Amino acid sequence: MKIWTVVNQKGGVGKTTTTVSMAGSLSAQGYKVLLIDLDPHASLTYYLGYDAETLEKSVYDVFVSANDNIHPNASLHKTSLNNITLMPAHMALATLDKSFGSKPGKGLVIKKALDQLQGMFDVVIIDCPPVLGVLMVNGLVAADKIIIPTQTEHLAIRGLQRMLDTIRQLTGSLKASVMTLVVATLFDRRVNACIATYTGMRSEFNTSMWRGYIPVDTKFREASQKGVPINVLSPQSRGAFAYDKLTNELLKDAV
Repeated sequence: MKIWTVVNQKGGVGKTTTTVSMAGSLSAQGYKVLLIDLDPHASLTYYLGYDAETLEKSVYDVFVSANDNIHPNASLHKTSLNNITLMPAHMALATLDKSFGSKPGKGLVIKKALDQLQGMFDVVIIDCPPVLGVLMVNGLVAADKIIIPTQTEHLAIRGLQRMLDTIRQLTGSLKASVMTLVVATLFDRRVNACIATYTGMRSEFNTSMWRGYIPVDTKFREASQKGVPINVLSPQSRGAFAYDKLTNELLKDAV
């Protein structure tokens, strides 16, 4: 079971869009996908048609029952999309940093839960909050691949090196190597500032950068409104093509 974590300490860079779009690409190829929403804002959960304020079971229950031998199956929810299952967020996730602050093993809850789900899914994609805390740490520690969507504008890349340093610190003690990949998003080839930023990213973060980019595409907004991945709404769109390329390269490690 492959575990991919989507993370960035800046919001608005396309984390949830990346999570859903990669899931759609995997689903179309027949892979069984689990999406985990670790963000208290619950954008992924709402995207897929669930209300994070009214859910009886969510990923929050995985945290609060971590020592009670309750199987994480209870927090899984079907979606209307083929081959895609959701472990949704709940607003109460925002309290975990305070309540989990001094608990031992607080960063391993999701990793241990996924160990119990081995064999049920081919790929797990974790959507992290843009804040370094218990939730982000859980997402990073569980991952065997880390994807960092980064908007191609100057301000969006200012904290990228800090994000990469954080990942190295958190994963450096793990025995298995963790691949980290920066993905340029919201790229508009008509805008000189986007081109300059993308060129600078390729130069500064060369070894960590995906060779492609995710273009600006109005179909992303339409897909979000309909609660489906872009490849379901418009499989021939530029955005769908870009995420298919990214997903396939992640599957074969040719990035």
